[in-house]
Amino acid sequence: MAKPKKILKIIAGVIVFFTLPTLLFFGFLYLKYDEDLPSGIKGEQAELLATKMLNALDHEAYKSTNYIEWTFSKRHHYKWNKAENTCQVYWKSYRVDLDLNDPSKSEAFHNDQKVDTDSSKKLIEKAVSNFNNDSFWLVAPYKVFDSGTERRIVTLEDGSEALLVTYTSGGTTPGDSYLWHLDASGKPTSFQMWVDILPINGLEASWNDWTTTESGAQLPSFHKFMVFGFEITDLIGRE
Repeated sequence: MAKPKKILKIIAGVIVFFTLPTLLFFGFLYLKYDEDLPSGIKGEQAELLATKMLNALDHEAYKSTNYIEWTFSKRHHYKWNKAENTCQVYWKSYRVDLDLNDPSKSEAFHNDQKVDTDSSKKLIEKAVSNFNNDSFWLVAPYKVFDSGTERRIVTLEDGSEALLVTYTSGGTTPGDSYLWHLDASGKPTSFQMWVDILPINGLEASWNDWTTTESGAQLPSFHKFMVFGFEITDLIGRE
């Protein structure tokens, strides 16, 4: 029988074997990618750049889109009645009929059977959180003038201009900031993120796989984020 001290050494060795590479990898990513939030300048030029981005995406077509359906990363499916601000959220064997104006009026189902009020609370909270996150990856460019947002213009090292948008309120994680990188027409190509959920500041995700829906709204079908990919499928947009 192994002595307790030897067993402890074995356990410690296993922990180091699995955690040290992870810590080294995180340290490498932190040194390589972590950036301070740029300051930027508020004012008319920032507002004009935000408007240019919306025009490049045909914001009017998005505004007239009353129904959007999509699947996010093959895990969550949404049927969003944008005109009525309601959404059916599906994952696994659950469905939540969300009232986005008043989530307390929402209803949850498991295998198409309505869940009682006490049990449905966590399911509704999860559906709201999923919707806030997954819809942001779908329609974030159209939210730059949302209530509680601040816009700043940032001059990059190459002399081009980027749009910094900070969400001071609303959503699941108020205080998050996004730096939109744009092409010459003003259309987004990527954004960098300063968000509570990520331990490294300034990480970048692509916004260049666009598709045009039946309503004319331009929406992304894929995001590349470091070595990961967020796929958006079953995309429908109708007036």
